[in-house]
Amino acid sequence: MIPNWLLKRAALTPHAPALSFQGRTWSYLHLKEDALDRAGKLRSLGLESGSRIALLGGTSAEMAILIHGCLLAGIEMVMVNSRLSSEEIEYQLIDSETQLLVYEKAFRTKAEQQVCRNMVYDEFLQLEGESLQLEQMWEEDRTLTIMYTSGTTGFPKGVRQTAENHTSSALSAVLNSGLHDGDAWLHMMPLFHISGFSILARAVLYGSEVRLFDKFDAVRAAEEITNGRVSGMSVVAVTLERLLTVIENDGISVPPKFRTLLAGGGPVPISYLKRAEQCGLPVLQTYGMTETSSQTATLSAEDALRKPGSAGKPLFFTDIQIDGADEPFEKGEILIKGPHVTKGYIGKHTATQALQNGWLHSGDIGYFDDEGFLFVADRRSDLIISGGENIYPAEIEAVLVEHPQVLEAGVCAMPSDKWGAVPAAFVVTRSTVEEETLREFCQIRLASYKVPKTFHFVDELPRNASNKLMRKELRERLTMDY
Repeated sequence: MIPNWLLKRAALTPHAPALSFQGRTWSYLHLKEDALDRAGKLRSLGLESGSRIALLGGTSAEMAILIHGCLLAGIEMVMVNSRLSSEEIEYQLIDSETQLLVYEKAFRTKAEQQVCRNMVYDEFLQLEGESLQLEQMWEEDRTLTIMYTSGTTGFPKGVRQTAENHTSSALSAVLNSGLHDGDAWLHMMPLFHISGFSILARAVLYGSEVRLFDKFDAVRAAEEITNGRVSGMSVVAVTLERLLTVIENDGISVPPKFRTLLAGGGPVPISYLKRAEQCGLPVLQTYGMTETSSQTATLSAEDALRKPGSAGKPLFFTDIQIDGADEPFEKGEILIKGPHVTKGYIGKHTATQALQNGWLHSGDIGYFDDEGFLFVADRRSDLIISGGENIYPAEIEAVLVEHPQVLEAGVCAMPSDKWGAVPAAFVVTRSTVEEETLREFCQIRLASYKVPKTFHFVDELPRNASNKLMRKELRERLTMDY
C-alpha cells in the first residue's frame, strides 16, 4: 500500500511551500485544500474512483492543482499532449474510453471537435462540489496516469502508469541525487509529458517546492538559478544550449545550491557539457521513457566529461541488461526491469505484452562499458528525437499514404542545428503533386513538430528481401544530398 501522496504530505509539512506560479505560492496545506475543491467538483459530474478523464491544457498552477485533485479523487488521468492535432487527440480519447475531457480555453477549437463529453476549465471551476470519502492509502497497482507514446505501427500506445511506478521512480531519483532542506525544482516542462508530471510527483513525495513556469524561458531560468531560488531543473539539449548562452553572455555565477541540471530526451553534445562545466552547471544526463515513468539510468555530473555519450548507471531499483550480450561493449537491445516499469497498455494495445519474462524490451540498442556505464547506441533505430520530442516515422508515413496521390512514403531523421533532428519524407506518387500540398495535408493531421521539413520525390523506396522499408538507406541518401 502507498499513502495518498498529498494527504500524507500536507499532514507532515502543511506550511512548507509546495507550488509557486506567477508570483503566488501555495503551501502544502493550501494545495490540498484547492485540490480537494477540484476533487469535489469532479464528483459532482458523476466521476467516481476509477473513472477516467483527459486533461488538455498548458503548464499552469490551475492544471497542476487539477492533477492533484484527480489524484485525491482516485480518477485516472489521460495526459493529452496539447501540441497534437484534433485527429490525434480524437484517437487517444476514443482508445482510452475517456469519460470527460477538461480543457483550458486556449484549446477550445481542438476540444470542441471531439465527440467525447468536454468542459472548459473556467466552467468547471464554477461547479458546486460534492463531499467525498478520501482514500488514505492506494493499492500499488492503481492506475494514476495514462500517457500515449507513439507506436511503431503508427497507432500510439496508451501506457498505464501506476502508484507504484511513479513512487518507485521518485524514490530512485532521490537516492541518486540526494535531498536537502529548501530544495526547489524549476519546472519549465510540459505537464503532460512524463518529465513534467514526474516533477510534481517527486516534489509531493519529498516535500519540496515546484517553481512552475508556463514555458521554457532561458532568461528567467538563469535568474531563478543564480538568485538561489532553485536546486534543480529538467532540460533537453536544445533548452540546455539556450540556458548556457544566457549564462555565458551575462557572465552569471551559479550558486552551490543549484545541484542538478537533469538532461533527458537524447544525448547531450560534448561541447555543451564542456560549456556547462565552465559555467558551473552540474549536468546529469539521463535515460528513460514513458514506460519507465521517467528516469531509469542517470549519469552523474562528475562523470559527464569522463563518459561522454553515456546515460550513466541504472538507478537504485532498476535492473538493466543488454539482450544477448556477455561482455562489455557488446551491443544489443536494452532490457529494463523494476517497480517503475509499466505493467501494460490500454485500448487497442491492451493485448500487447509490455513485459517478457519480467523485462521491458525497450527497442533501444545499447551496451555497457567495462565500468558498468550504459551507452544508448540507437534510440529505437528509426526514432527521431526533435527538441526532446519523440517522433516515430511510421506515424507520419501512415498520414502521408492517406493522400490520394501518394503511393508509398518513407520518413527518416534529418540533422538540425536547432532541434537536433527533424523529419524528412521520401514519397512515391501516382501523379505530380506539389510539396506544399503534402505539407498542408500533414499540418491538418499532425502536430507541427511531426510535419516533414523536406519532401523528396523518388521512383521507389529502398526495401529488403522481406519488402521491409530500409530507413537507414534513406538517412544515407540525405547525407549524400547534404
